[in-house]
Formats: sequence, structure tokens, C-alpha cells
Amino acid sequence: MKSDIVKHSGIFTPVLVAGCAIILVSFSIRASFGVFQIPIAEEFNWARTEFSLAIAIQNLCWGIGQPIFGALAEKIGDRRAVLIGSLMYALGLLLSSMAVSPITHQFLEVLVGFGIAGTGFGVILAVVARASSDKHRAMSLAIVTAAGSGGQIIGPLLAEWLLIITSWQTVFTIFAAMILSCLFVLPFMKAPLEDKTKNPSEDLSITVLSALRDPSFSLLFLGFFSCGYQLAFITAHFPALVTQMCSPIIMDSALHNLGVTTTSGLGAVALSLIGISNLLGTLTAGYLGNIFPKKYILASIYAGRTVVAATFILLPITPETVLVFSILMGALWLATVPLTSGLIGQIYGLRYMGTLFGIVFFSHQLGSFIGVWLGGRMYDTYGDYEAVWWIGVAIGAFSAIIHLPIKDTRLPIAT
Repeated sequence: MKSDIVKHSGIFTPVLVAGCAIILVSFSIRASFGVFQIPIAEEFNWARTEFSLAIAIQNLCWGIGQPIFGALAEKIGDRRAVLIGSLMYALGLLLSSMAVSPITHQFLEVLVGFGIAGTGFGVILAVVARASSDKHRAMSLAIVTAAGSGGQIIGPLLAEWLLIITSWQTVFTIFAAMILSCLFVLPFMKAPLEDKTKNPSEDLSITVLSALRDPSFSLLFLGFFSCGYQLAFITAHFPALVTQMCSPIIMDSALHNLGVTTTSGLGAVALSLIGISNLLGTLTAGYLGNIFPKKYILASIYAGRTVVAATFILLPITPETVLVFSILMGALWLATVPLTSGLIGQIYGLRYMGTLFGIVFFSHQLGSFIGVWLGGRMYDTYGDYEAVWWIGVAIGAFSAIIHLPIKDTRLPIAT
């Protein structure tokens, strides 16, 4: 029986462009939450732990929701899954804008977290992977991931600018309207599934159980934990860390001439600079993933993060070191995503890639939960972020090591 799959011969397909648009908007909003850390805490006189726990819950629910939305997309269709995710995301933001107590805000972040899952990497990368040819798949995944970097650039700066002219509640409402705008590109988010006649034994439950029994899948799961810890901690706490620890010499630096007059503004610029640098880093990772074994590139990325993070905290924190750190860490930021998702598709096939990546991504978001929550908790306990930073350095080194023994050949599916 002839397969009904049609792979696009070029890279920039309607599916890819639509996927990039959704990821760009979704991640612009997600990447901006660190900017709200101080304004919300100061308005309600909350401890730093309270808002940190809300963002931690958001990240955890994103991780829980990712395999759910991956399986949902494979059952009811990609577009319906994204529709549900967009509606949950917007509703969570709207209701959060009305929250006046920590527990309410934390509860509503459940909706936001599941909304990010429905509009995030798990669903979008799986669609793009199925719509891409073998030749262009790694680069297509990298381009979509790079769109998330675009969100990293736009989101914090947009949030910082909006907070100057309006309240954080209004900004949340604007963000809700932005995520609903993604519905206009949904008609293009369609890619055929793999031909079941080629692998009739590839049932969802059988494929998942086979992967869970595979030691390489466990290594991918454990390795992605540190990625979530580091990225979520920096996204949520870096503007506050810079405000607290950066030498107060910004008025005398070149940044002042560029309009950056506060350490808070420097923190927002740092997050955006991470996104700019990550555009090149992610695309480079996608290119290298077509040439070299992905597991070795992943190990190198985690090792690089370890060195950069350790060096930054050991040196005096100045506006210049903040910018250098942002550029170097940004180059390694989301570069793990196309490689990890591509490795899952390479080992376990594309049919249920969304679900399997969602399971691995849960580890990423478990790390995100711990990184964000622990950052706030240890700040309130010790008055600084140094201890939680060194924990991130240690688990980064651990991830670099455990990617090396992964077997990256196609796993036969047990029947």
C-alpha cells in the first residue's frame, strides 16, 4: 500500500511558518514573567517565594500538560489541540490579571501552564517534523525553536515597555489577546501522520512502553532536567538577580547612553540579549545535528553552560559581565530542544514523537519548577541567589556526562 504522506521538499513550508508564529507569540509571553516578579511582589507586599511558586506551578503544569497535549493532538488532531491550548492560555492570563492573593495567582497558573503546553514545543515540533523531509527535518526543528528565541527577545522588552505606560493587570490582558491571535494561523497547521501500514505494530501504548524500557530514553529524561532548571531560573529570577547583585555603576556605563538607566532595565535587556544570541545558537545546533551525532552536541552544550555559569558567578557582576554572560548563555539556551526532539524522532520514530517528547519534556519542566521555586525560597532564606546558582552549575555538569552513553540508533518496537 502506498503511503499517503507527502513530505515538503523545501524548508519554509506553510506548516513551518504557522508553527513559528504560534511559538513566537507563546514564548514572548512566557519569557516575560520574570519582568513581573518585582512589580507584583511590591504591589501586594508578597514575599519573593509567593510569585516564584506561581511561576514554578506554571512550569510544572506545562510539563504535565505536554505529553497530554501530545497524545491529544495524535487523537483529535493538531489544530484542535492548539485551539484548546490557546483558549486555556488566554483564560489563565485574563483571570490572573484579577488575582489579588498569592494562592489565587498560583492556582490560575495551572491554566497558563497547560495553555503553554498546548501552544508549545511538544505539539508544534511534532507537526513540523512530520511535514519535513529527512533532509530538512533537523533544520526545520531548529527554525521553530529559534522562533521561541524570537519570543525571548520580544517578550521581556515588550513587557518592560508596557509596564511603563500601564498596569501589570492590563499587560496580562493584552497578552491574552495576543495568544488568541494565534488562532488565525491554525488552518495551516496540518501534516499527515506516518503510514501505519509500514509499522502496523506501532500502537501508542506499545511505543511508549518500549521507550520507557529503553535506558537511552531514561538518560534523555534525566538530562533534560538541568535544561529546565537553568532556563526557568534565569527567566524568572535573572532580572531580580541583576537588580540585587549588579554593581551600581550603570549610570557611568555605555548602556546609560543607550537608554538603559536601571539595573531592572538591564535585567530585561539581558533576557532579550539571550534570545538574540540563541537565534544563531539554535540554528547552528540544527545544522550540526545533520552532520554530527546529536548526543555529542548535547553533551557539549551542557558542558558549555556549566563553564559559562560558573565563570559568571565567580567574577564580579557588572553590566559588562551581565551582557557577556547573556550572549554566551544565549548561544546555548534552546539549542538543546531541536537536538533532543530530533534524537527522539531518530530513535523512536515520528509517529508518536509528540507524546514521547512530552514525557521527556516533563523532566525539563520538573527542573523548571524546582529552579523557579527554589530560587525564590533560597532568596527569602539567605538573601541572595548564589547557592541556587551553584546547584544549577552542578546538575549542568551531570547532564553533560549522562548524554554520552545514549544509543542513537532506531529502536525496534516490541509487539
